[in-house]
Amino acid sequence: MAAVGAVVGLGNADFSDLREIKKQLLSVAERSRERGLQHSGKWASELAFALEPLLLSELPPPPVLTEEDARDLDAYTLAKSYFDLKEYDRAAYFLRGCKSQKAYFLYMYSRYLSGEKKKDDETVDSLGPLEKGQVKNEALRELRVELSKKHKAQELDGFGLYLYGVVLRKLDLAKEAIDVFVEATHVLPLHWGAWLELCNLITDKEMLKFLSLPDTWMKEFFLAHIYTELQLIEEALQKYQSLIDAGFSKSTYIISQIAVAYHNIRDIDKALSIFNELRKQDPYRIENMDTFSNLLYVRSMKPELSYLAHNLCEIDKYRVETCCVIGNYYSLRSQHEKAALYFQRALKLNPRYLGAWTLMGHEYMEMKNTSAAIQAYRHAIEVNKRDYRAWYGLGQTYEILKMPFYCLYYYRRAHQLRPNDSRMLVALGECYEKLNQLVEAKKCYWRAYAVGDVEKMALVKLAKLHEQLNESEQAAQCYIKYIQDIYSCGEIVEHLEVSTAFRYLAQYYFKCKLWDEASACAQKCCSFNDVSSCIIPGVLPEGSLTLMLATLGVDGSLIE
Repeated sequence: MAAVGAVVGLGNADFSDLREIKKQLLSVAERSRERGLQHSGKWASELAFALEPLLLSELPPPPVLTEEDARDLDAYTLAKSYFDLKEYDRAAYFLRGCKSQKAYFLYMYSRYLSGEKKKDDETVDSLGPLEKGQVKNEALRELRVELSKKHKAQELDGFGLYLYGVVLRKLDLAKEAIDVFVEATHVLPLHWGAWLELCNLITDKEMLKFLSLPDTWMKEFFLAHIYTELQLIEEALQKYQSLIDAGFSKSTYIISQIAVAYHNIRDIDKALSIFNELRKQDPYRIENMDTFSNLLYVRSMKPELSYLAHNLCEIDKYRVETCCVIGNYYSLRSQHEKAALYFQRALKLNPRYLGAWTLMGHEYMEMKNTSAAIQAYRHAIEVNKRDYRAWYGLGQTYEILKMPFYCLYYYRRAHQLRPNDSRMLVALGECYEKLNQLVEAKKCYWRAYAVGDVEKMALVKLAKLHEQLNESEQAAQCYIKYIQDIYSCGEIVEHLEVSTAFRYLAQYYFKCKLWDEASACAQKCCSFNDVSSCIIPGVLPEGSLTLMLATLGVDGSLIE
């Protein structure tokens, strides 16, 4: 497999026959629904809808029934009706002894979902979402034993392998789960659920490099998704653009993923524009609307966020995304208790919903409840170890608790996930400063500036560090670069640290006997509110200082 950073286009994937691809999607959508895999069925259906309609003669034929399918048909039909009503134990009871692949999968899947439902009920009713502790799905071990026997006997089809992988992942057997999911993608490459589960287990691009994946057009969707998850946004956007060019320009799934990718690199205007377009194409969509609300929150767009919250409530107020959007709305209004309540509601609906754990951690931070924030962030990491926001949030909480070694560990983890995010680097630099590791701190601040300083503070912090170490020339260079950046990007010149920069440069130029430069910097400094900070004994020659003070309307004589 090619190196992750070098991917352009669609590799060896064949998208020449889109009508055949549509037939495959319609077929796997139906097979997924027959097995109760609603999300996989929906994904395939949405992708198929983005392609041109097929003629009657081109529609996929119904699946061929085996003798075992015929024998199990009555039990399967009855059990599937119970399954659809979420009566999982009842469905499993009537499927005992079934031998066909489809009925056997539904039997095992019903047992798995029954265990999950009981676990979630116990989590919510007995403990509450912040104290879920070690509640486990009691059915997992039995399912593993039975599926393992079938696997060794090579009696599992692609769907069975997918379920076996899910059970292994739930038992924290990640390596075995990855192997099984890879096998599932080879046996049934059209099943999106197996690819998605594999995504959740890949922690870095090195793991991705060594996966032996099938050469199929589905791999391109997987790669685009995993690049987004691994914060390889440039590669992800290239993949999605190639998929659009290949014929999927009408796919709302691809459009939403592109919006999420721009959200991840904090290109807020671009992401907002794409989400607004997506809402026009699919006005009743709820998926990804919590991400859309995050963007509205960052932009402090209260009316738009209020409208989105009310709109989603009308569509389905008991979806986790809806609860998160309402939580963001209350958070923007500084009603943090109400916001936390809605994030808790989201977790009652789905205890494994990553966004709600992270957002709830943020709300507890706002309420100064650091212990609850730590719990929430830890739960977010349990759900997804790639969530840099949770690692960063833990760093912030331990910073508040004045525990710099813990703080450093968590910021390092966040930085590993977002190596080009200046916020992580600045946070690391501040930690190193507190630990008196000043060389490391300087490296972090300079790197933060080099990757594009979002908050425009890295150079100031680096300059102050040089000041502290009596490295006046380096400090002056940092302040000069900082002032140039502030002015060039068109920000309000009265930036918090600009007057500090001019003040230092006035002192520096005076010591270097560069009177004109010193005078210019002092006068610039005096144009800010904190004028007194510039009027320092001996900074400028007598005539220049008197002129500067006179300009301000101050009757000044030389300060001795």
